[in-house]
Amino acid sequence: MDYINVIIQAIVQGLTEFLPVSSSGHLSVLQHITGIDGESALILSIVLHLGTLAAVFVAFRKTIFGMIKEFFLTIGDVFTGKFSWRGMNGNRRMMFMVIIATAILVPVYLFEEFFTGRQGDGDIVFEGAAFLFTALLLFLSDKCSRGEKYGEDMKVKDAFTVGLFQCIALFPGVSRSGSTTAAGLFCGLEKQTAVTFAFILGIPAILGGSVLELGDALSSDMQLDWVALGIGFVVSAVVGFLAIKLVSWLIKKDRFKIFGVYTLILGVACVAAGMWEHLTGNSIFSLLQQ
Repeated sequence: MDYINVIIQAIVQGLTEFLPVSSSGHLSVLQHITGIDGESALILSIVLHLGTLAAVFVAFRKTIFGMIKEFFLTIGDVFTGKFSWRGMNGNRRMMFMVIIATAILVPVYLFEEFFTGRQGDGDIVFEGAAFLFTALLLFLSDKCSRGEKYGEDMKVKDAFTVGLFQCIALFPGVSRSGSTTAAGLFCGLEKQTAVTFAFILGIPAILGGSVLELGDALSSDMQLDWVALGIGFVVSAVVGFLAIKLVSWLIKKDRFKIFGVYTLILGVACVAAGMWEHLTGNSIFSLLQQ
């Protein structure tokens, strides 16, 4: 692996995992342009996702540790007969909502190849269309009135809705954070609550998918460049943490729709480039090598 390419992809991953513009779509397009494909692209994507996962734990450590604490307290309350669904605090209710939303994703993973197979297939037209779908979600969510639901106000139907949108985000080009945040806004969640829930909801999805794919990759005979992978992990984690802070600031300033404009332009560009490749029989990567 070329270290410069690894660092570039780590920066892209760190930014796009949390900015509502689709990290998988950006990595797919970037790997398409740079000619990185196959198992090397897969293992690098996994490591970069784990790096951004570390950023989530650091950025939301207070809420995450609060949810972990409530998990064990809930077990104790169930056995002592003190558990009350209506009397749950914000961390406990959000914990249950994350479990419900994640449960919806589990059966969909049986068809994971149907979604992830679009990445690295040598065609970026699909990614372009997915970027346009992301743009549509962001523009629609920006039209939502200010929500007033906080963590303690979430309902099961809210978690179910956000979980469904997370399933759609398995397609490269459909932003997971963007679609789940938009779903939360559609449900009437307060903006910062929608963002926090969307990011924390990504933990089991990213961790589960990465562990399974990492096991398959490590069982292959491919030689791994651990230094390059380590650099990618650290860079994606640091950039991811900064991206989380940026999203939180943009949410407060009501400037979220700027990402809709960005994904709209990117989607049109990818569709146009993909159609050009189909018509000419040449790839962008070969053009850049000339």
